[in-house]
Amino acid sequence: MQLAKKITYKLNLKDLHSVCEANYARFMRLFPDYETCNRREFTLGRARVQLDVAERCRYTTIFRVAQQGADSHWLGGLKLEVRLYHDARMAEVGMFQSHRRVDARYQYPNDRMYQQDEKCQQNQFLAEWLEYCLQHGMSDIEPLRIPGTRS
Repeated sequence: MQLAKKITYKLNLKDLHSVCEANYARFMRLFPDYETCNRREFTLGRARVQLDVAERCRYTTIFRVAQQGADSHWLGGLKLEVRLYHDARMAEVGMFQSHRRVDARYQYPNDRMYQQDEKCQQNQFLAEWLEYCLQHGMSDIEPLRIPGTRS
């Protein structure tokens, strides 16, 4: 009897970079004035989406993303932390729900039951969610401005 050869997952860095670059462009379309605003809010169906600037540095900005009141139970309260690298023009998921520091590749099975391509899946989810926000989001709230800045 011959045992099946185990297929090893290989990270496709080109695809991951492509998704992260597209996510940066999508995020900039949703929150173009992030340098002078701390918060952007909009509705998405019956859900409320909030984008908050958590940290600003010279080349990076960290955003906290929250969605509450979604129509379906499967998504519930979405919480993400997204790091934008302005010099590379890339956006990457740093935290998904309560899971931080996700590696690029995992052996499967593993203690946390992550998929082998967990990081890629999280960034692909962000891509699809941002695109959905761009297509269906409705802004009805003025952005929260940083005192002392002009818009």
